[in-house]
Amino acid sequence: MTDTKVRLTETVKAGGCASKLSPALLDGLLGKLVQPANPKVLVGFDKSDDAGVYLLRDDLAIVQTVDFFTPVVDDPFTFGQVAATNALSDVYAMGGVPISALAMVCFPETQDIGVLERILAGGLSKMVEAGCTVIGGHSIRDAEIKFGYAVTGTIDPRKVLVNAAARPGDALVFTKSLGTGVISTAVKRNQAEAAWVEAAITSMTTLNKIASEVCLRHDVHSLTDVTGFGLAGHAREMALGSDVSLILDADALPVMPGALDCIRGGFIPGGLRNNRDFAGCCVEADGRVPADLVTLLFDPQTAGGLLAAVGADDAQALVADLKAAGVPAARIGTVVPRRHPLIQLR
Repeated sequence: MTDTKVRLTETVKAGGCASKLSPALLDGLLGKLVQPANPKVLVGFDKSDDAGVYLLRDDLAIVQTVDFFTPVVDDPFTFGQVAATNALSDVYAMGGVPISALAMVCFPETQDIGVLERILAGGLSKMVEAGCTVIGGHSIRDAEIKFGYAVTGTIDPRKVLVNAAARPGDALVFTKSLGTGVISTAVKRNQAEAAWVEAAITSMTTLNKIASEVCLRHDVHSLTDVTGFGLAGHAREMALGSDVSLILDADALPVMPGALDCIRGGFIPGGLRNNRDFAGCCVEADGRVPADLVTLLFDPQTAGGLLAAVGADDAQALVADLKAAGVPAARIGTVVPRRHPLIQLR
C-alpha cells in the first residue's frame, strides 16, 4: 500500500464487498420481481448466478454484469485495480471472455480530483490486462467514493458455467484464499500488519482469467466466484440451485495470513454479520472446528477466488493444472446428495 494524502478507507463506513446490502434483504426483494419470459435469456437474475447471459445466435451469447463499491484499500490506484478485478470476475465465473466495460464513479466534490485520476488509472490497468476495452461510463457527486464497472463479455451458449449444476460425487476446488473482508476492516482501523495487507492486495488484484480458462479445459460442472456473500453464502447458492449438499474440509480451507488474527482481534465487518444471519442456518460445523475458522466462512470477499464443482476423477488434474498456471488452488470438499445440513464443515 503506497503513501497517499488521504486514507480512502477512512472516508467510508464499509469497504469493498462488505458494503453490499444484506443478502437476506436482496433475496426478499428479487423474489417479488416478475417480468415476461424471454427465451433468449439463458441466465437471468432469478437464478442467483454471477452474471446474466443473453443469446444472440446459436453459437454466441453475451455475458453482462455490474459491480461497484467503496474503497477497500487506502491507495487510489490499487483501489481502482481491485474494483476492476472484482467487476471482471463475474464474467470469468460464467466461463466468458470480457470485451467491453463502462466505468461507474461516485466522487465527492470536495475531494482532490487527482485521487479520482489515480483510481481510474488503476482500473484501466486491469482492464488492459484483461483485454477488455473501457468504452464509456457515468459519474455522480456523492459523499462517499464508489467505483466499479458494468462489464460485457462473450460466451459460447453451449458452454455456460452456472452455479447450479453441481453433481453428487463432484469434488469442490477453490482458488485464492479467504480473509479479505476482515483484513480490510483491520486496514480501516489502521491495525493491519504489512504482510497481511500485501497478501490481501495481491489476491484482490489477481484476475480470475487464467483460473477460468483452466476450468474450461476440465470436467467442471458448476462454477461461481466467491465475493460479497462469503464462501458460505456462495456455497449455499450452489447447493440450493443444484439440489445437493456440500461437505467442506476445514483443514483444507486456504486462509490468508492474518485473517484469523483479525477475527480474534474483533475486526468483523458488518457484511460478515449479515452473511452469517442469512446463511448461518445452512451451515453446521463439527465441534472440533475452531470458531474463528467457522466465522471466516461468512467473510465477504472482494475479488475472491473461484469455487468449482468438478468430476472427482478430474479434480487432482484440475488442481495440478491450476497450480502449474500460477493459480493457488486446493480441493476443499465434496458434493453429496441433498440432506441436512446443506453445508457441513468438518
